[in-house]
Amino acid sequence: MAPRLYGNAMIAGQVPTLDHYKSAFDDHLDAVATQRQYDNRLTVVSYAGSTNPQWAAEAEVFIAWRDAALIYMFQQLAGVEAGEIAPPTIEEFIGGITPIVWPNL
Repeated sequence: MAPRLYGNAMIAGQVPTLDHYKSAFDDHLDAVATQRQYDNRLTVVSYAGSTNPQWAAEAEVFIAWRDAALIYMFQQLAGVEAGEIAPPTIEEFIGGITPIVWPNL
């Protein structure tokens, strides 16, 4: 049974759609970027190669962390699609992402 939606919101107890997982993933990346006062995930990666060593290091760490998180996301979604795992809740899905370890310069 497809989830019942109101706008882009998910109704409690319904199975998340691909759009729900992607939206939650992007929101999580944005929230992590704001931990270091960046506007969002796109802003932090724009500092890759910065002449400021702290900003460059944070961008490098964020990009590597984001890539690992994407691999996790694709593995989870492939597992669901193949019937190997039950669709996780959004909380379980986001909770499975390894936390970032920011550099201390």
